[in-house]
Amino acid sequence: MSDLNDPRVFFAAERTLMAWNRTGLTLMAFGFVIERFDLFVTMLARLPEKPLDHGLSFWIGMAFIWLGAASSALAVVQYRKVLRTLNPNEVPQGYWVNMGVLTNLAVAALGFILTAYLFISHSGG
Repeated sequence: MSDLNDPRVFFAAERTLMAWNRTGLTLMAFGFVIERFDLFVTMLARLPEKPLDHGLSFWIGMAFIWLGAASSALAVVQYRKVLRTLNPNEVPQGYWVNMGVLTNLAVAALGFILTAYLFISHSGG
């Protein structure tokens, strides 16, 4: 239990949660760019179109997307642990503490859906 009785502790935890949200989004965006890198190289070199394969850039990109989604989901777990340690007077009265949680969970869910979609679309299904 925290004995600081200062709402700045709560707001620091919320800022950390949103920093993890940005980190997750950045990892997912970077992963998508890596996943599509083979397509870009093929277009740039004006090579004849080939069937999509599961090359190294595909797997590395998928790993980054999955890592970004997982970090957003795990950030919610950490944030909830911190909230349980706070006294009620450390959270401003009437403040909705779940906005960041919902945002992170939405980002995580969309990241996992994107991973599944990319995998299925590359599998020909």
